[in-house]
Amino acid sequence: MIFKELISNLAILMACLFLYTHFTKSSTLYNTMSLRLKLFMGTMAGFLSNLLMQYSMEFGETMVDLRHIPILLTAYYGGVIPTLITMGMIIIGRFLISFSISSVTAMLLIVAVTVSALLINKLPTRNSRIIAMLTSSNIIFTVVIMYLLQDVQTLLFLIPLFWGISYLAGAVAFYTIESTREMQMLVKRYKEESLTDSLTGLHNVRQFDEKYNFLTKEAEKNKENLSLIYIDIDHFKDINDTYGHKEGDVVLKQLGELIQNNVREKDIVSRNGGEEFTVMLPDTTLEEAQTTAERVRTAVENYSFVLTNEKIIHITVSIGAASHPETSQAHELIAEADKALYLAKSSGRNKIVPAAAYSSHRTGYNEMS
Repeated sequence: MIFKELISNLAILMACLFLYTHFTKSSTLYNTMSLRLKLFMGTMAGFLSNLLMQYSMEFGETMVDLRHIPILLTAYYGGVIPTLITMGMIIIGRFLISFSISSVTAMLLIVAVTVSALLINKLPTRNSRIIAMLTSSNIIFTVVIMYLLQDVQTLLFLIPLFWGISYLAGAVAFYTIESTREMQMLVKRYKEESLTDSLTGLHNVRQFDEKYNFLTKEAEKNKENLSLIYIDIDHFKDINDTYGHKEGDVVLKQLGELIQNNVREKDIVSRNGGEEFTVMLPDTTLEEAQTTAERVRTAVENYSFVLTNEKIIHITVSIGAASHPETSQAHELIAEADKALYLAKSSGRNKIVPAAAYSSHRTGYNEMS
C-alpha cells in the first residue's frame, strides 16, 4: 500500500508538470521571469503540493508524500518568491487537514526544505544543485519521520523506499520540464525560421503573404490607408558576376538592415526573393510612402557597402509605390507596386515611381496605340 501511494504521487506529479509546461509554453522558467509569472508559478506549485497531500500514506496523523518536490522545482526555476508562496500554501493546506504535533512538525519540515533548497540553489552547476536539493530534503524527511514514527520495522521499509521514490520523482520532474521546454523551443525556432529569411532575418515570402492578407482585409474593413513599396537592387547581377554570390549575399544582408533602419517600427519589411524587398506601411498615404521610399533610396545611394575582402562598393535601388485607396484596391497593391517598380527600372533606375504615374503612362501609351 505504501508503494502504491508513492507511485500515485509520482503519476500525479508528472501529469501536472506536463500540463503546466504545455499551457505556459511561451513563458520562461528562470529567475529573470516576470513577477506575474512567479506568482502564478508559486500558486500552481502550491496547488500541486496540496493535491499530492490528498494521496498521502498515513501513519496515524503522520502523512508521507512528495509535496516537497514542487518546492524544489520552484526554488530551482523561480527563486525566492514562488518558493515562499508554495511553502505557505503547503503549510495552510496541511493545517486544514488536521492540527496536531504531526502537522506542526510537517510545517517545520517544509520550512527546512524551503530554506535548504534556496541556499543550495546558489551552487554553480545544474546537476549539483538538483542532487543536493533532493539529498537535503531526503535527509530532513528522515530526521522528521524518525521523530514521528517509533516503529523500527516500518522505518526500515519506509525510509529507503521514500528515498528511492523521491530521487526518481525529482529526476523525472526536472527531466519532464527540461525536455518539454527544449521541444517547445525547437518547435518555436522552426516556426520562426519558416517565417524568416535566413540571410537577412527579415520576413520571408510566406510571412509577407500572411501579413499582406491580414493588413489588406483590415484596411478595407476599417477604410484605412495602406501603402506598399517594392525595392529592387539595380544591376545586382553585375555584383554577383563581378564579386561572386557570397559577396552578393553580404550586400543583401546590409541592405536589409539599411531598409529596416529607415522605416518606422510598425512598418513590415520583407525579402521577397533574390534582390527584391518590400515594405508594407499601415495607415500611410501615397505621399507618405513616397517620403519613406525616398529616405530609403537616398540612404542606399549614400551607403558604403563593405564586402568580406574590405572592398567598398556603392549600389542604387529602384522603387515602386502603391497605396490603398489612392492608386488601387487593397488586394491589388502588389500588382500595382510591382508595375511601378518595372517602370522605375525601365526609365532609368535609381528612382521612385508611384503606381499612379504608371497608370498615367499606360493610359498615354494605349491612346497613342
